Amino acid sequence: MFKILVAEDDAQLQQLFCRVLTRSGFTALGASDGVAALEILEHESIDLIISDIMMPRMDGYTLSRSLREAGNHIPVLMITAKDGFQDMQTGFLSGADDYMVKPINVNELVLRVNALLRRARMVAERRQCIGATVFDFDAFSVRSGEEETVLPQKEFLLLYKLISSPGHIFTRQQLMDDIWGPDSQTDPRTVDVHINRLRDRFRNNGDFEIVTVRGIGYKAVKRHG
Repeated sequence: MFKILVAEDDAQLQQLFCRVLTRSGFTALGASDGVAALEILEHESIDLIISDIMMPRMDGYTLSRSLREAGNHIPVLMITAKDGFQDMQTGFLSGADDYMVKPINVNELVLRVNALLRRARMVAERRQCIGATVFDFDAFSVRSGEEETVLPQKEFLLLYKLISSPGHIFTRQQLMDDIWGPDSQTDPRTVDVHINRLRDRFRNNGDFEIVTVRGIGYKAVKRHG
C-alpha cells in the first residue's frame, strides 16, 4: 500500500485530503508544515508528497527544494491558492513534479497521485514505452518498429529523463545536475546542444517530441495521431 504525506496547514483541508486518499486505498499521513513533513520523512517510507505552498515555518517551495538538494526524488504534487505563471514556474524550479490550484477537485487529485506513482514505478523498471517506441535504459537504445538507435550515454540519459515524465517540465539546471552532476563545470547550454541533436535524430518519430518551455526548460510530450 502506498504512503502519501499531506503537508497542509489548513487542518480541515488536510483531513479532507487524507480521508479521500484513504478511501482510494492509500495510507495517508498529515503534516502541518514543511518542518513537520521532514520529521515524518526521517522515520517513514513515503511514496509521494502532496504539499501546500503557503505554510508556517517551512513553505512548500523550501520543502521541495530541500528534498531535491538532499538527492531525494520522491514525487511532489504542489498545491497553491495562486493561479499565476510565476508561482507555477517557482514550483517547478523548486523540484515539484505536478501542480494544482485551489479549490481542489479531490477526484482529479487522486488521478494525479496515481499518475505520479505510475511514472515513478516506470522509472524504476529501466524501460519506458511511448506508443510503439521503446526506450531501453540498459542498452541506451531507442527502438521504433524495426529501427533501433543506440545513443551516446549523455544523450540517452537526457532523453530517458524527459520521456520518463511526459509533460513534466525540467529546467536546464535540473537536467545539468542529474545528467552531468551538480559539480560539473560544463556550460548549461550543453543541454541545448544535446536537445537539438535528439530532435534531429527523432524528428520523424510519430510517438513523441521534445518541446521548449520558454523561461523554464524542456519537456517531452506524446504526439497525437
